[in-house]
Amino acid sequence: MNFVEYPDRDMLALSLADRLASQLAQHLRSNEQGSLCVPGGTSPVQVFDTLSGSDIDWDRVTVFLGDERWVDGDHKRSNSRLLRRHLLKDRAAAAQYIDLYTGDPRPEDATEALAEALKPHLPITAVLLGMGNDMHTASLFPGADHLAEALSPGAPPVMAVRAEGAAEPRITLTRPVLSNAIHIHLLIMGPEKREALERAQKMDPIEAPIRAFLDEATVHWAE
Repeated sequence: MNFVEYPDRDMLALSLADRLASQLAQHLRSNEQGSLCVPGGTSPVQVFDTLSGSDIDWDRVTVFLGDERWVDGDHKRSNSRLLRRHLLKDRAAAAQYIDLYTGDPRPEDATEALAEALKPHLPITAVLLGMGNDMHTASLFPGADHLAEALSPGAPPVMAVRAEGAAEPRITLTRPVLSNAIHIHLLIMGPEKREALERAQKMDPIEAPIRAFLDEATVHWAE
């Protein structure tokens, strides 16, 4: 694990956005296509706003979320809604976007089609992960149904998840897809998240799912 501490959140957002843009641009110099997987929530919003203006060949980049609540894209709790407002704009409006919410009645009904849609874009060029105070990442929550399967090496690329800490059913990418990314970044902010990260390093992934990704990750933290 590589831990990078920034003097403030503005510097974190600028530096991380530049790092992601550079890694995508470098990948595109020797590959026709690249892919970027990002988290929902408010923590990465400033990163998204900065990254959206980066001068790279966005029309050759496919963007998708690491997980999504099973709600319509116009719902206030939709991660896709947040992404459209903060990342898929300016230069980044040219990117291809795979929406994890398909409109099917249940997330279970969408997993096979989503796996097929994602397949051409794997391995992920760069993945940005987030982490909750409970040490979940994507929708891999401690205590979630099927968590052990989602963390296993043989997990399908996409799974439906239900957890006590999640108000709605979720769809999530699984450990093999996320951990096989070429570049893995984790964004956390504030003392509580740093403390949670330190605890997670000593725990099993079934109790602290973020632990499954830390060995290969670059962690970006600011107070």
